[in-house]
Amino acid sequence: MSENNKLARYAAIFEDIKAGEIMSSNVVEISADKKIAHAKELMKIKKISGMPVVDEKKQLIGIISIEDIIHAFEFNKINDPIHRIMSTQVVTIHKDDSLADVVDKFENYKYGRFPVVDDDKRVCGIISKEDILHGILEKFNLIYIHDQKRTSTLNTEYSAITGEKLKVEEAEFHYQIDSSDIDAAGTGAAMLKQFLTGKNFHSDIVRRVGVATYEAETNVVIHSRGQGDIYFYQHEDRFIVRVVDNGIGIEDLDKAMKEGYSTAPDYIRERGFGAGMGIANMKRFADKLVIISEKKVGTQVEMIFYLPTQTWPLI
Repeated sequence: MSENNKLARYAAIFEDIKAGEIMSSNVVEISADKKIAHAKELMKIKKISGMPVVDEKKQLIGIISIEDIIHAFEFNKINDPIHRIMSTQVVTIHKDDSLADVVDKFENYKYGRFPVVDDDKRVCGIISKEDILHGILEKFNLIYIHDQKRTSTLNTEYSAITGEKLKVEEAEFHYQIDSSDIDAAGTGAAMLKQFLTGKNFHSDIVRRVGVATYEAETNVVIHSRGQGDIYFYQHEDRFIVRVVDNGIGIEDLDKAMKEGYSTAPDYIRERGFGAGMGIANMKRFADKLVIISEKKVGTQVEMIFYLPTQTWPLI
């Protein structure tokens, strides 16, 4: 998949993300009265190819690029003030623009990066394609899969995140979910939490595992109309929790990803379930999350929790 296709896919999935959430706020900017030579040296030191030009109120008034520097050399203007050569027709992104709007800017203008401005046209950040990709992963730590190419991984013995083999018989903890009893929803998560507490793991990661597993288990009971299982795998650097069911699958994963969206009937809501925060809480408490679902086949939720004493890179 090409980089542009990846960006378009992310834009469709994470439509509620704003530019301000994923931009880089460490912006190198320069004032218009500085010499072009100063901009050249600053770009060399910071290893950048352009920078916003601002006035005394920090408002964006232009942009200067490597092309402008080359032009200044060509016409012996390197010691002229920047305002004489800077580009004043600047394409910007507003900090409240949606991710889809940001991707459209990249596709339409073919620039490598854009300055991000606030309501007063002050520069508050800069955004590149890398910021989009990295920002999504860093903010959500989420991999979202829903296509026919990956349905073959549903209920298999291989991790959808790492690719490693996860045999059900080798799980350190297993609980069979009774989806016929709404009052039993959360029992498996409580037992897993008790299991981890007994092994003296840090209370923070035990709490995170407990909350995320509870949400996944409750979704099986409320929505799946099938049977489910919780599997827990322990590694030196991480925990893996897998919650699978053989139910009806998720009808619309795009909607299911949104906070507050729920298909739970009224009698379920009256019991305090089905508020539409299940997947949102799984995202919040897990370090990595994959959801794979196929209609009339089932749903597989896989979550990774990195142990707090280690820092591990994103996949």
